[in-house]
Formats: sequence, C-alpha cells, structure tokens
Amino acid sequence: MTTRTDVVPAGFDGERLDRFVAALSQLSRSAATRLVKNGDVLVDGIPAIRPSGRVTEGQHVDIAMPDDVDSTPQPDSSIEITLVYEDNAVIVIDKPAGLVVHPGAGNNDGTLVNGLIARFPEIADVGEIHRPGIVHRLDRGTSGLLVVARTQDAYLDLVEQMSAHEPSRIYEALAWGLLETEAGTIDAPIGRSVRHPTRNTVTKSGRRAVTHYRVRDRYKLPKPVTLIRCELETGRTHQIRVHLRAIGHPVVGDREYDGGRPGLDPGRPFLHAEELRFRHPVTNEEVVATSPRPPDLEACLAGLS
Repeated sequence: MTTRTDVVPAGFDGERLDRFVAALSQLSRSAATRLVKNGDVLVDGIPAIRPSGRVTEGQHVDIAMPDDVDSTPQPDSSIEITLVYEDNAVIVIDKPAGLVVHPGAGNNDGTLVNGLIARFPEIADVGEIHRPGIVHRLDRGTSGLLVVARTQDAYLDLVEQMSAHEPSRIYEALAWGLLETEAGTIDAPIGRSVRHPTRNTVTKSGRRAVTHYRVRDRYKLPKPVTLIRCELETGRTHQIRVHLRAIGHPVVGDREYDGGRPGLDPGRPFLHAEELRFRHPVTNEEVVATSPRPPDLEACLAGLS
C-alpha cells in the first residue's frame, strides 16, 4: 500500500471528502468512499471517516492507496476519434452514436477511452483510473461533443466547472408528440429507479436536475413529433431522456425510456450534443465547439413533414 498526499486547492474548498478523494486518487466514487470509511484517508493527520465531510483549502489529505487497484484501460488504436478542438491541456471530441465512453460492466474494451489512450498516452494518468481524462459523459446511443482533459490540472479545473454547472451544453432532441409551449424549463429531481435499477426517474428523493428547452420545429407526418433544443443546467445521468419522458414526450428511438414506438425509428435515441462551451482551464478564454447533425438523424428528419 502506498500513500498519496495532496493539498486541497481553492477550487475544491468545501467539496465533499469522497469526491475530492475520487478526483485525486484516480478511483471511482464508491472506491473512494470505502477508503474513507476504512480509515485510509487522513485530513491534516487525523483519520476522516465521514465521506460527506467537507474539505477546506490548504488542508493536507493523505490517501492510503490499495495495492490491488486495477490497471488502466488498454490502448486500442483501431478506435477512430474525431477531434473538434485540441491543445496541450484539453481536447474536444465528436463522439459517434454506439461508442461507449469508458470501460464498465460489460464493456471492458472497445471504448472511447481505449482509443484516447492509444492516441494520447499521457491521459492514462489523468483523473479516475477507469475513465482517465473524462469529466463528463455521453450515453452510448448519444452522439456529439465531449471535452477530455490531458493534464491533471486541467482535469481538476474542468471537474470544478462541471460541479458548478458553468459549461453550456446544448443538445438537439426529437420528441414524441407536439409540445404546446414554444419554450420552457423542466425542474424535476432525478434519481435511480426502484423498479428498474439500470434506469433513472423523476423522484422527490433524487438530485436537483434542470433542463431548458425550446421548440425548433413540429412535424405531423408520419407521426406527430417535435424537434427541440435542450440546454442542461445540471448534468444528471440520462437527464434529457428522463425529463422529456416525465412530461409525456420521450425521445424518439429511446427504447429504454418509452421512446421506441412504431412508425419512426432512427435506430437509436434521437439525441445529439451539438454545442459545448466552457472556460479553458489554462487561458481562461471561452472554448466554443459545435457538431453538425449526424447523417442518420438527418435521414430521419428528411422523412418528416
């Protein structure tokens, strides 16, 4: 067992201990929580056993790292990566639908992370060990923009930005039915579904989740659907998919959330991350990335009237 020592930076002042440990140790959140509960984390030399405890800028945190930490994902140069932006600190990727972002249950290889490590080996030492460089994710069936950190400093800065909901993330979605209002906000907490553990749902016990939307177009044939611009204020797992289902307009093609209906099937959820804005972690200048609508979604819209 080795010990890692870090000083809490200003950007993590007031952060939960388990989240700070996860960000610095390259472990998953659950693994970081176990370390804290086991007494393997010291804050200013004193064991801290409450994962929900808060850290303060300038504190010294010692983390006893387990010896059985799994190895980092293996590089795979066969995975194609489309870069939209690149510099020494960050890269922005245009992810195709069908590509899993990082290894997990049932997906140990063939992921975006495997391709990233092959092309940018330094990313293997950034962030969490199973998803190096990743500060936010896109679902397997969702296409579009994703920012990845190339350095640990950039990673910590971007994680802080995401926690503060600073970046602007805009999606295009095609939803079942005709939305009556031109624009609106869905403010409904999201948590794990009790009936379906792999899904999320709107629940009072969930975490705050806010989605702003604006109608772009409405179609009546072959089925009534609405093209929507969605902007995330928060970034919960499956947020847009869960929110649109909650208001009775699930995403077209989203079989997991009642969107797989006859008459119109793009082969995957009609959801595309089309615009991403964030503050560059080194220059502090705004980075703006855009992604055109993919051909499969264009073909789906072409058949509507």
